[in-house]
Amino acid sequence: MHILLLTPQRPYPLHQGTTLRNFNLIKELAKRHAVSVLTFLEPDQTRQPAAPLIQLCEWLEAVHVPPRSTALRLRQMVITRRPDMSWRLWSPLFAERLKNCLARQSFEVIQIEAIEMAPYLPTIESARQGVRPMIVYDAHNAEWILQKRACLADLKNPARWLAAVYSWVQWHRLRRYEAELLGRVDHTIAMSAPDKVALQELSPQSPITVVPNGVDLTVYSQFAGKAISYDLLFTGKMDFRPNIDAMLWFGQRVWPFIQARRPQTTLAIVGQRPHLRLDILRVIPGVTITGYVEDVRPYLAGATVYVAPLRVGGGTRLKLMEAMAMGKAIVSTSVGAEGFPVVNGRELRLADEPLAFAEAVLELLDKPIARAELAQRGRAFAEANYSWGVLVPQLEQVYNLWG
Repeated sequence: MHILLLTPQRPYPLHQGTTLRNFNLIKELAKRHAVSVLTFLEPDQTRQPAAPLIQLCEWLEAVHVPPRSTALRLRQMVITRRPDMSWRLWSPLFAERLKNCLARQSFEVIQIEAIEMAPYLPTIESARQGVRPMIVYDAHNAEWILQKRACLADLKNPARWLAAVYSWVQWHRLRRYEAELLGRVDHTIAMSAPDKVALQELSPQSPITVVPNGVDLTVYSQFAGKAISYDLLFTGKMDFRPNIDAMLWFGQRVWPFIQARRPQTTLAIVGQRPHLRLDILRVIPGVTITGYVEDVRPYLAGATVYVAPLRVGGGTRLKLMEAMAMGKAIVSTSVGAEGFPVVNGRELRLADEPLAFAEAVLELLDKPIARAELAQRGRAFAEANYSWGVLVPQLEQVYNLWG
């Protein structure tokens, strides 16, 4: 097949969940299909694509992320009923490039990666192609659920009530927007069974298939570089609201219990663009916020326990699969592990209250045999269920429904 992917970031380098998912989809699909990509460049990226993408893609085009001032963002939120996310990557130049792409080439499948790319659906629908393509929406989250959870979490803190109001508005706008989107595309891909339920609630008749996030096991299992050692590790894009909330909750509510019992404990928060809200954690003894790193694997290799204290979000967490693939014991909240068929104490430890989370972490730090056994079961779980070689054929089955 000829497949066109519309992605919100260029799928290389592999620095966060979206690029990891999109790169691995391209890598697997390119073994059997001709894959083209139309994408956005971050301000600090050049137009010259990295070698892996050149080798994998039939062609790749990119435009720079459009500038979006605070004034423009406020105006869009006030004078339209569309959710904020749907405006983030709106670019007339990108729409024109897409129109030209569709005029010069026919595709059997056009895949919209994440809700930021949904505004380009009308351009796809209006294109005059010889063969009507299958339009697939790859829903990286059930976004309305994410905003609902953010709203409810912020309501508990008076200092965050303004953010709660924002999330309440976005939650209801996203319900309408996602319902309309699901009704217009031919098929939707959900990241997890809970996400599928949440999306099906909006559009009960829409076909939805779960193809979760996976992990390139060889990339992690064959890492032979120098480890960077910390007792605890969290990884993720650190201007992403669920990640910010997770580490603020962990640093302010969980860390004091850990530090009281084990003062020498160290924590690394690894990920690009740390938000200013995280600055209050920098002064805490033992806590390091790295910012962008070229490769998270040295930190994963050197970590004793991986923590995923997420309270907001959806989908399936690539960060958990990476930690499992590296043979790390994990402590997560229920939300952090949502979408994975895991059992508390078998593949990882689950805890939702600060003291319980701290006790689970301390127990694993203090008991190396129990830690190793948990990590081994987690690794086996990732190998059996979340290899991209297993997951991408499930996506191809969706494509074949159209043929």
